[in-house]
Amino acid sequence: QVQLVESGGGLVQAGGSLRLSCAASGSIFSINYMGWYRQAPGKERELVARITNTGSTNYADSVSGRFTVSRGNGDNTGYLQMNNLKPEDTAVYYCNAGIYQLSGIGSRGIHHDVWGQGTLVTVSS
Repeated sequence: QVQLVESGGGLVQAGGSLRLSCAASGSIFSINYMGWYRQAPGKERELVARITNTGSTNYADSVSGRFTVSRGNGDNTGYLQMNNLKPEDTAVYYCNAGIYQLSGIGSRGIHHDVWGQGTLVTVSS
């Protein structure tokens, strides 16, 4: 089994910054993408940012230029650096990753689309 655990959420004033982390654990062969989604009260979950295993990134228009998605070097961790936060960024942020599980013989096994439990980001005006 594989799992994701987010951290780094909290309360910040408008204009401030936060850095979210997402740690993947379990029997992992490789991670082919990591993304961040958010869901505000009464709204649908939306993609915020995503990075592939080749380093290709894409961002929601609402966060482009303010948020940066990245991966750790050689570890199974992803990050979302959020700068110039706005009250409309308030939401529960979820980490999502596509993970190939390690098979019993050490090769690439089953692919899982995995979600974390979410971390709350609150931006006050």
